[in-house]
Amino acid sequence: MRKIYFPLSIFCLLATFLLLPVVKAGNNSAIAASPAEIITEISEEKEFSAAVAATVLYDSMKLDKLGMSKEAMVYAFTGYQKLVASGQLKKSSVLTVIDFSQRSDKKRMYIIDVDNFKVLINTFVAHGKNTGLQYAEKFSNTHESLQSSLGFYITKGIYFGKHGRSLKLGGVEKEFNDNAEARAVVVHGATYIGAHRLGAPYMGRSFGCPAVPQELANTVIDIIKDGTCMFIYHPSPKYIKGSKLLNA
Repeated sequence: MRKIYFPLSIFCLLATFLLLPVVKAGNNSAIAASPAEIITEISEEKEFSAAVAATVLYDSMKLDKLGMSKEAMVYAFTGYQKLVASGQLKKSSVLTVIDFSQRSDKKRMYIIDVDNFKVLINTFVAHGKNTGLQYAEKFSNTHESLQSSLGFYITKGIYFGKHGRSLKLGGVEKEFNDNAEARAVVVHGATYIGAHRLGAPYMGRSFGCPAVPQELANTVIDIIKDGTCMFIYHPSPKYIKGSKLLNA
């Protein structure tokens, strides 16, 4: 297939309207490119970086209005691309970003349909008890630390534990989150986080799990289970500089 080089103005229009008739040239036919194909074309060309593709997604879905920092999306898409390229994701259409630069009473979990430029779910998510109160500040990959772990995860299967129906997570970043499964860091529902907690000094906290409101837990789990990418972000210099997925 012939590569197409889009001027930056096209991406600005795409991000604003999402209705631009981008067309791929063939022999004697023209086929409208899907959002996913556009992102692939952008990210594969040396002229464009992951940051440009991430910005298209970020601006088109108006993630700034939902509270996500642009840095969270750029870093998320950078690592996500590498996991896709290495064949580690079974379901590459879904990307989950948890933005721990926001305080705990904000909806800082974003489940994104990358293929169709849609935010599927935007909800509250807990950080670890020893990670902080209103804000997440300390992170660990150590057993019994009761802290959250930063970085990229690949979702695994469902099981039933002390929190009910839960989703296993495989941390893929050595020294940052590769002990997640051994620590039983999973996605599960919890009554200590959600809209009913607004007005409290801070949301309830977990033992390190990205717990979500109980009423949304099954929906969240069903959307992201079995091989999707999850990224837990915080502007921690130790992580940003040390992550191989972000810097390789």
